[in-house]
Amino acid sequence: MSAAPTPTPSDAADSPQRSGMGSGAMFDGIAHRYDFLNRVLSMGIDHSWRRKTVRALGEADRVLDLATGTADLAIAVAKTRREAEVVGLDPSANMLAVGDQKLERRGLDGRVRLEVGDAQALPYEDDAFDGCCMAFGIRNVPDRAAALREMARVVRPGGRVAILELNEPRRGLLSGLARFWIRKVVPRLGALLSGSREYRYLQESIAAFPPPEEFAALMESCGLEMREVQRLTFGVCCLYVAEVPR
Repeated sequence: MSAAPTPTPSDAADSPQRSGMGSGAMFDGIAHRYDFLNRVLSMGIDHSWRRKTVRALGEADRVLDLATGTADLAIAVAKTRREAEVVGLDPSANMLAVGDQKLERRGLDGRVRLEVGDAQALPYEDDAFDGCCMAFGIRNVPDRAAALREMARVVRPGGRVAILELNEPRRGLLSGLARFWIRKVVPRLGALLSGSREYRYLQESIAAFPPPEEFAALMESCGLEMREVQRLTFGVCCLYVAEVPR
């Protein structure tokens, strides 16, 4: 894969994040309506994106789900791989509380464990997991490089790292329509349904996130070997699949 400029930690943290937007505290405030808004704003397509992320992990029996939020991706992993042990980690206690309720309703509370924590400093030993996934969270991490290095550390050699993240398409037949949805519809509809300004931050953080080639290069610079970058739904979302070197 061709090299691209790598953002520094200070570049990775945009100004809304430094003022508290995108933090665990922000998500604490919208936890009770987060799932409903996700379904509406993504028109339900986020389910298929998560299924692709789970498949990208391959044969992983010990899985770490970072920025697990209300545990949608952790649940998808547990339902697909019925023998897997899943740990979900997130900085928002309120989001995890919603996730715990969902796990109990689905009878998965014995197989999926949710913990409060920081992706930049994981409380796990080296090679503790067979795979690691993260959906819609890496853009909220102030030091993305630190989080990526931690993923490479806690996943065993040969294990997969699959990161799902929203993207503002810059080219393509329907890129203009996708940009209109992200820039205009998402913040306005989110604010209308939730009564909060967090969905303006959502649009700003997507726009500030590096292009796919640049982020893939950052993953490689942090000790991960890229396998593929899948552009999903006209490029509005990207799935980054990498492997820890053997």
